[in-house]
Amino acid sequence: MTEETQAHSQIDADTAIDHQLMAAITTGDHRAFRQLVERHQNAVVGTVSKMLGNANDSEDIAQQVFIRVWKHAKRYKPDNKFTTYLYTIVRNLVYNESRRRSRKKTVSSDQREEDYHLQHPADSSAQPDSTLLNAELRLAIDTAIQNLPENQRMAVILRRYENLPYEEIAQVLGATVPAVKSLLFRARTTLRETLADYMEK
Repeated sequence: MTEETQAHSQIDADTAIDHQLMAAITTGDHRAFRQLVERHQNAVVGTVSKMLGNANDSEDIAQQVFIRVWKHAKRYKPDNKFTTYLYTIVRNLVYNESRRRSRKKTVSSDQREEDYHLQHPADSSAQPDSTLLNAELRLAIDTAIQNLPENQRMAVILRRYENLPYEEIAQVLGATVPAVKSLLFRARTTLRETLADYMEK
């Protein structure tokens, strides 16, 4: 069995488990719900955090995501992978939050840097130059991604960090596969230009 075949088998197995859990959740099974949350919580929190650039709100939004999964479980149709359904909810809530924020105040780069250090506290001992450079590069990448247009940002995060296939990203964004590839191309071009100085170090 090739690595690609094994990967597809694992995806199929994961999808089957998610569908079984969702079927149980429709009957009010709290244990199944806890299992589903445990399976996907880290990915959801990570995606929300990267989308919003703010660690403080990511767990609250992630909690809202799973509350929606619970409340609307009976509407769920296992036609696609559960993660497609899940990330569509994530997209909607994150976009709503982004619009709410834009009406108030744009998060400053200083705030993003502060949030980053809350997520990645520095070691109390002196860090080697390479470690500091890596931390600086990670922060620069996170900030550059944060400054991308909304759909580009979501496409990059789902592809780069969650390893979703183009087809699933297209379903989450309500777009075509060519449109997703175009979004990713434009995003990568912008990121290369933004991060050019760091890449030369």
